[in-house]
Amino acid sequence: MAVKYIYPDYEVARNYDRCIVCRVCERQCANAAHEYVPNMDKMVSDDDKCVNCHRCVSLCPTRALKITESGHAFKENKNWSARQIKEVYKQAESGGVLLSSMGNPDDYPVYFDKILINASQVTNPSIDPLREPMETRVFLGSKPQEIKRSADGGIVCDAPVHLDLRMPVMFSAMSYGSISYNAHESIARAAEALGICYNTGEGGLHEDFYKYGGNTIVQVASGRFGVHKGYLDAAAAIEIKMGQGAKPGIGGHLPGTKTVGDISRTRMIPEGSDAISPAPHHDIYSIEDLRQLVYSLKEATAYTKPVIVKIAAVHNVAAIASGIARSGADIISIDGFRGGTGAAPTRIRDNVGIPVELALASVDKRLRDEGIRDNVSVLAAGSIRNSADVVKAIALGADAVYIGTAVLLALGCHLCRTCNVGKCNWGIATQAPELVRRLNPNSGYKRLVNLMTAWRHEIEEMMGGMGINSIESLRGNRLMLRGVGMNEKELEILGIKHAGE
Repeated sequence: MAVKYIYPDYEVARNYDRCIVCRVCERQCANAAHEYVPNMDKMVSDDDKCVNCHRCVSLCPTRALKITESGHAFKENKNWSARQIKEVYKQAESGGVLLSSMGNPDDYPVYFDKILINASQVTNPSIDPLREPMETRVFLGSKPQEIKRSADGGIVCDAPVHLDLRMPVMFSAMSYGSISYNAHESIARAAEALGICYNTGEGGLHEDFYKYGGNTIVQVASGRFGVHKGYLDAAAAIEIKMGQGAKPGIGGHLPGTKTVGDISRTRMIPEGSDAISPAPHHDIYSIEDLRQLVYSLKEATAYTKPVIVKIAAVHNVAAIASGIARSGADIISIDGFRGGTGAAPTRIRDNVGIPVELALASVDKRLRDEGIRDNVSVLAAGSIRNSADVVKAIALGADAVYIGTAVLLALGCHLCRTCNVGKCNWGIATQAPELVRRLNPNSGYKRLVNLMTAWRHEIEEMMGGMGINSIESLRGNRLMLRGVGMNEKELEILGIKHAGE
């Protein structure tokens, strides 16, 4: 018998006084953690298979189930944690690279939680958003440096094309293949209803979703999956993916087990083949090379689409952004190291990149210092968790934000972090038909609309409390932020004062 070095992280606690042996848990668990034993007429659990997704707990009609931490302990060691020991065991057994999902969980500082928002009191009165107009609409793209007038005094409107958003939030890149058809539909429908945009990710655009093109950002990544003229023409904007916050410097990988049916056709690759995006674009090794692709995409779409360049937040991000601003791109997207993904090498996810708050503040300052801030709009991404994070990101210099994990949570995700195995019990990160059906797009899109409606109200309330009535007045307004529990260097990079100053 093989030795099992790793004890399960979670245990299924079953109250047999409440259990009616309805077998719902057995039918609902894609990981086969529950089993009915006929000769005992009872349900039993295999804790090794439990991923703590809470599907069985949520659907148990008698509340007979709950998932608990196993409590199994290794001898205390300040240098070797239980997690580190288990990771060594896994690699000693498999010889493979560790993969993880859904953002960096380590105990690094979350700077949004150390930033407080200022409020108006007497001399600069607050604004009541229920009675006075609040402008949450934003236009993303290059802004004119000055007002031009014609010979007869009229305003000459020759500004480049923009993305017009009713609120400063968009749904970030999640490819068809990494998420299910029903999840993609929920997101696309919600974006249209909200008057914002969603991003296809690097998996192409299913033909059923072309009708949402006015709210769609299509992505061009190093693998060029699903990229063709019709794909580009269908979109409201085009994003060149240079980097990703969850795995800076690393390419994408969709396992062949997920490259089935419509996904194969949409990505334009053989069914069952791994969709591997190289780490670099093999035609981009300089800002000049990037400029060629930016203008190739603009030429291909007759200059009717803004072009976004997405980069990971890394130590020299300000200099990189300065180059991108001069490349002809209209928008820069900065993805912080807590960004979610379906699968990333664990060591990369947990050790490469920097927080989006620091990267964002550095980029905004650099572009302002060089007098080119209005040449581009700036997006922030990477664990934007609530409306307060949105407000703080905009005050640090963003024009708008991308959200991803919050979107999946609204659809029912429980952050069990096993997206890469394709057995999502909530029908989100899976292509198994019987699991995909568990996510109802009619319900999913309504939940996203509800979430964003609530965030918009909260954004308006916070802006009103600051005495600000438009997103444009909030952008880069660091005077409305104060830090707590940070050192002088952190405050300097963020460009804010400490609370009490």
